[in-house]
Amino acid sequence: MSVLEEMRIRSLGVIDDAVVELSPGFTAVTGETGAGKTMVVTSLGLLLGGRADPALVRLGAKAALVEGRITVRPGDAAALRAEEAGGEIEDGTLIVSRTVSAEGRSRAHLGGRSVPIGVLTELADELVAVHGQTDQQGLLKAARQRQALDRYAGDGVAVPLVAYTAAYRRLRAVAAELDELTTRARERAQEADLLRFGLDEIAAVEPLPGEDTELAAEAERLGHAEALASAAALAHEALAGNPEDAEGLDATTVVAAAGRALDAVRAHDPALAALADRTGEISILLADVAGELAGYADQLDADPLRLAAVEERRAALTALTRKYGQDISAVLTWSRESASRLTELEGDDDRIGELTAERDALRGELSGLAQALTDARTEAAARFAGAVTEELASLAMPHARVSFAVRQTEAADEASGIDVGGRSVVYGPAGADEVELLLAPHPGAPPRPIAKGASGGELSRVMLAVEVVFAGSDPVPTYLFDEVDAGVGGKAAVEVGRRLAKLARSAQVVVVTHLPQVAAFADRQLLVEKTVDGSVTRSGVKVLEGEDRVRELSRMLAGQEDSETARAHAEELLETARADA
Repeated sequence: MSVLEEMRIRSLGVIDDAVVELSPGFTAVTGETGAGKTMVVTSLGLLLGGRADPALVRLGAKAALVEGRITVRPGDAAALRAEEAGGEIEDGTLIVSRTVSAEGRSRAHLGGRSVPIGVLTELADELVAVHGQTDQQGLLKAARQRQALDRYAGDGVAVPLVAYTAAYRRLRAVAAELDELTTRARERAQEADLLRFGLDEIAAVEPLPGEDTELAAEAERLGHAEALASAAALAHEALAGNPEDAEGLDATTVVAAAGRALDAVRAHDPALAALADRTGEISILLADVAGELAGYADQLDADPLRLAAVEERRAALTALTRKYGQDISAVLTWSRESASRLTELEGDDDRIGELTAERDALRGELSGLAQALTDARTEAAARFAGAVTEELASLAMPHARVSFAVRQTEAADEASGIDVGGRSVVYGPAGADEVELLLAPHPGAPPRPIAKGASGGELSRVMLAVEVVFAGSDPVPTYLFDEVDAGVGGKAAVEVGRRLAKLARSAQVVVVTHLPQVAAFADRQLLVEKTVDGSVTRSGVKVLEGEDRVRELSRMLAGQEDSETARAHAEELLETARADA
């Protein structure tokens, strides 16, 4: 078992520099009001990942430091977590420290290694259960009572709760998607109509890729057909001549004559021979161009009907590009994407049907799982209530009876609830159950919520009993009780001390208390006292033994260390505690 052996506290609140040595069994921390007992609880909270408040740093100090020495065994959850974080364990000892600067910066170290604060919080789950006035008030809330019952129930609730939570989350997702589909049905229908209109308009024209570019070129050609034909004829005549003009000169004839003249003398000069070859190439090129000009003129279509048809087609394509894209390629892209979107929209009805069927199936599944949770909680509630009632008998409340009310709230309608036990009830992420802890303090008294059915002293004892039973179902090595015995006195206080001592036989228990009846049962009693200047120094937290312990118990009893009556009572308390050990 892991045990917190020692804490060193420096510059925290009223504490200047002090060492708190804890017993592996039951340690009671006592001292006058304002002496700094609560700083022990605060220090442990910091050590285990609690919120760092720079206001806690002692005035004039740069930072507060809390350092703890914990003994761990190999294989313990705490040891494994420390090793995962890179911390070192030497001779079974783990050193944990936390510093808080006056500026608010906070740092944590685990086993000599700097770690995130969250690692200390994870370690705390394995090491310490803190039970104090704040926690007590928390347990008065119905949600906390349900959580406590669920943890006490163990796998009986945990297993169906995992399945229930998964189904609940899926149902939420399905319901959200279904709601989105149905509430936006009109918008989606309007979008689908617009897409159909556009697709029908494009389909009626049946544009082809690049058709707009090709038609623009053809329209330009047809619109200037006469000028193009005249230019081609004139060029052809200039190159090839006019057959009806026997004396006319043309480029082909002139170049041919030049070639013949050069060919006649090419053998005498290589340079002139090269020019003769180039002249021959020009003659061939001229003949080719002249032939193509003749063919161009023959193929040129100057039909005005064709021009009208081209312009009409271009107008239809332009109407599309004005609405759906800058050119026909963009229009065709819009068409493909819109067809895909329309298919998606038209599939919504099918999707709504699928989601509706899944929603109904999930609601049925949740009904079965919620019933399983109700049954498991009801069974665990009886055991938990019985154990708490038994604890109360040990805390001077032999006639008190504790019970749990496990109930459900009727849903406003079937659509907003699930069926549990033949009724449509409200449900949430943890099931359909509302759990409330009830107390009947004496025979004949009706069970009432513990916040209303118990006096201050009774409430403290009920909470202690609940916490002890709860701790037994979820054991941790160390329990810290911060004045949980507030409002308790006399015989009841003795029973509280006796019960805490019994718990300390199987775990480490640290109690901050003002009751001598509780402190007397401790294996070790620590006294926190201030010096004259109002600070707590290293010597200000000391282990009380023998006569010193009797004097402190006397002070706690009567406010007078030297009162013979108080001393006798203190010695009697110690004898009673030793007899129970």
